[in-house]
Amino acid sequence: MLLTKLYVTRRPGGLPHEGRLVAGNTLFPCALGRNGITYDKREGDGATPAGDFRLIFFYLRHACILHAPWRLTHPRDAWCDDESSFLYNRALTLPTQLSHEEMWRLDNLYDVVGVMDYNLKPVRRSRGSAIFFHIATSQLEATAGCVALRREDMRKLLPRLARGVCIYVR
Repeated sequence: MLLTKLYVTRRPGGLPHEGRLVAGNTLFPCALGRNGITYDKREGDGATPAGDFRLIFFYLRHACILHAPWRLTHPRDAWCDDESSFLYNRALTLPTQLSHEEMWRLDNLYDVVGVMDYNLKPVRRSRGSAIFFHIATSQLEATAGCVALRREDMRKLLPRLARGVCIYVR
């Protein structure tokens, strides 16, 4: 059975960035923004936004079984985090003069990137950009505001995700 809902919360008694993700009857430890979860997200605040977000599509470094929309990541893929640009919180192609997040990372944390439907329609400048569901470090170090799973946990979860799966962050 495919999953349509994922639930993310802080780990009780843990540090602000220590979270847990519930997928059906499975619990995964996850990494959150270094400042935990916020209901008032701002660009650069290091917090993960609270709310209900669809995973609208995935960037994948390598093809895998996935029922959600996806495409292979290209070395020229980027995501705009330049608050002064009309392209803020949108996909870009490198090279660019705009401030951006590179989607092709050498640390492999973006081998799987689910784009969360946060601040996309409409885009509100300075309210946060590049909020993704991606691979975490093996130590589950804090993210800049994303939700991240260890590689082996992401590998287990991806084939179970339905098209339009929603992440509920509280």
